[in-house]
Amino acid sequence: MQLNQMFKKTKDNYIPLKNTTAPTGQTKPEVPEGLLRKCNMCGKAIFSDEVKANHYICPKCGGYFRVPAFKRIRMITEENSFEEWDTGMDTKNPLEYRGYEEKLASLREKTGLDEAVITGKARIGVHSVVLAVMDGRFLMASMGEVVGEKISRAVERATKEKLPVIIFTCSGGARMQEGITSLMQMAKTSAALKRHSDAGLLYLSVLTDPTTGGVTASFAMLGDIILAEPKALIGFAGPRVIEQTIGQKLPKGFQRSEFLLEHGFIDAIVKRDELKDTLEQILNLHVRMPEGVGNDLSEQSSAEFRESEKPVEYTVEQRSLALEYRTAWDRVQLSRKQGRPVGEHYIQELFQDFVELHGDRYFADDSAVIGGVASFYGRPVTVIAQAKGKNTKENIARNFGMPSPEGYRKALRLMKQAEKFHRPVICIVDTPGAFCGMEAEERGQGEAIARNLYEMSTLQTPVLSLVIGEGGSGGALAFAVADEVWMMENAVYSILSPEGYAAILWKDSARAREAAEVMKMTAADLKQAGIIEKVIKEPENFTIETFSAVRKNLIREISDFLARYDGVSSGELLEARYERFRRM
Repeated sequence: MQLNQMFKKTKDNYIPLKNTTAPTGQTKPEVPEGLLRKCNMCGKAIFSDEVKANHYICPKCGGYFRVPAFKRIRMITEENSFEEWDTGMDTKNPLEYRGYEEKLASLREKTGLDEAVITGKARIGVHSVVLAVMDGRFLMASMGEVVGEKISRAVERATKEKLPVIIFTCSGGARMQEGITSLMQMAKTSAALKRHSDAGLLYLSVLTDPTTGGVTASFAMLGDIILAEPKALIGFAGPRVIEQTIGQKLPKGFQRSEFLLEHGFIDAIVKRDELKDTLEQILNLHVRMPEGVGNDLSEQSSAEFRESEKPVEYTVEQRSLALEYRTAWDRVQLSRKQGRPVGEHYIQELFQDFVELHGDRYFADDSAVIGGVASFYGRPVTVIAQAKGKNTKENIARNFGMPSPEGYRKALRLMKQAEKFHRPVICIVDTPGAFCGMEAEERGQGEAIARNLYEMSTLQTPVLSLVIGEGGSGGALAFAVADEVWMMENAVYSILSPEGYAAILWKDSARAREAAEVMKMTAADLKQAGIIEKVIKEPENFTIETFSAVRKNLIREISDFLARYDGVSSGELLEARYERFRRM
């Protein structure tokens, strides 16, 4: 039989259902049965076995098919480690909805599932985790009483056993056939997760296509870290509901993963074939290793760490007497110099296993702030950097390191997350000041900065801030309410720029050089005044190529900082931080 004749039998070749996650007329992205069939996304001929072996991804167009729950579990967990919980639960019919029991019976026979979610315990790498994996083949994984009950029980057991929770969502939302009972599952699952969070435990939410309705408005969006697969539909009201209710035509890409990342609602988009490694990396940074596993630094890290303990002597080529006698204005120019290491360089050079987390969970992801979780020679830390670009193009993309309100809110979200998991926070400060555009004022720039100052003052985990370039005004201070503040030798930290200072006080911005001297804004000035604790020396021509000497000193100094604050009670920590600023 010729291929084109074969495809005339469309009912045998794909599942001919209207797609809730794709434009009208397309079909659900499900793997068709049979040996050789047609991809219902790109229309090309594919082998089903090849698709399944390729993580349920079309080898022709790269489109993602939905994954049955048990196959998803096998993809991300260690072999034979999954133990299923709460099987055989009876789904009731609270509305006595006609045909509901028959529909459930048919789905159980067709899918081999009891209900739309599988829960249980498994291992990812060396870590035991509690899993809940939704399966769209069962009534579009809508959330009825049993789905809510199974998820709640799994979270409760995870809380009791002190285990992280990972939930894979795929759902059309609340189950209409169960009415208000279904709605109550939103509150029940959310309450269970709040208890889990209050116990200081990690919850990872992984959003797959589609995640909509009451699932989005409950457990799907409550993760400490929220990941999503590429191009997944994620939203409260689905596209069809929006278009039919208000008659509004939606733009291309609306409510897709990429849209949510841009708008600050998820931390990262992760390709399916990278998901297991990503989950394991996040678990390594959040969950204590089992006894005897991974407690020692790698040999390479240990050797590098020991080497960093040796004091660094700068060569004549690196430093000269002229360096010691630079004017304040000279140092202002150096702090702004193109080619000087920026926040991203410090993250790359000082930390390992960095996982960048995105978004403020309110409005957007501000590229002027980079933040996430990393390892500092075996110790998990949260790192947050005000980010200038490495070149002009990057500087434009990062708004020249001037954060908007969502940048400060993203930073605070990550600080509060660090507090929950008892991770030290390391802030890297480098900004001319907070962005002062009209839109920043509309979204509450002053409130966002004030909220950081307020919350950082009582953050119950050690905070270190390092000013690496410009420390401009309240925009810098919002990253520097810390237990200790250090400055690079040629960094500056001040109430505003010398140009602005001269323009306001003397009505002449051309007197910026003079203003720099008056403002006492250099690292040496501020150390003498007791505003900062430490000055980190630099080579004479400080670039990424000459970063190595600075790197060794910083590794040693940060290690000493972390050691100093080990064992300090939260009460002592907060009192000392309060007194630090109270003296100023």
